[in-house]
Amino acid sequence: MTTKAREFIDFWIESSVHAREHYGTPGAEQRVAELVLRLVEAARAQGISEKAMTAEVGNVTENVRGKLAEANQAEKDRPE
Repeated sequence: MTTKAREFIDFWIESSVHAREHYGTPGAEQRVAELVLRLVEAARAQGISEKAMTAEVGNVTENVRGKLAEANQAEKDRPE
């Protein structure tokens, strides 16, 4: 069963964590600290605590860092 916190994190990551553009066009925000701050603020506005998010994904910062790295790698591997 997926919890509200997990659903929110997954949705937010999908909507907000994007790769740098492979072809030099500026991409989305790439600073992990800024992304985490935005995630925590958005979750709080939905009544989801950072503690609840940690219970779902472990270290929130490391989770966001990993998702950003995955997105950047997928963009890098994309054929031109």
